[in-house]
Amino acid sequence: MTDMLVKLYGETRHSRADDLAKQGFKINRALGADRVKITRFIKASFPESAEGWAAEAEVSLTQQPSSCMIATLDHKVVGFCCYDATAKGMLGPIGVSEECRGKGVAKELILQSLEAMKHAGYAYAVIGWVSSEAFYEKVCGAITIPDSFPGVYSLLVDQ
Repeated sequence: MTDMLVKLYGETRHSRADDLAKQGFKINRALGADRVKITRFIKASFPESAEGWAAEAEVSLTQQPSSCMIATLDHKVVGFCCYDATAKGMLGPIGVSEECRGKGVAKELILQSLEAMKHAGYAYAVIGWVSSEAFYEKVCGAITIPDSFPGVYSLLVDQ
């Protein structure tokens, strides 16, 4: 796994929020009151990463404004994307329920998170420990950061 870098200035990224809304999806900035629903979703959908991802989501929900975007379908959390959770300027974790993958939900969560980071004054975002470099390159033009593993995560207690 490696980290990737995304330039936030000078580019216009195209949102598909309207297309997703026609399918019933809503993408919103999460509120602190959403914490239980988001952490429950993470634990049920991503058991192998649940402990760390839930902790990062909880940190992002304490920010004002929250640095967690969520996707919902029929008032149920089906995806999330956090930033500024592990470290300032970092995007992730991100996850979408298995049944909602391939519909553009992850892409929209990423794009809205990057847009929020841009408006907060960041020039770049670092996506930590990516699972698919090709996906992030396609979605947001991310480039690989050489020699970035394990990066900031080397500071974790259990490493």
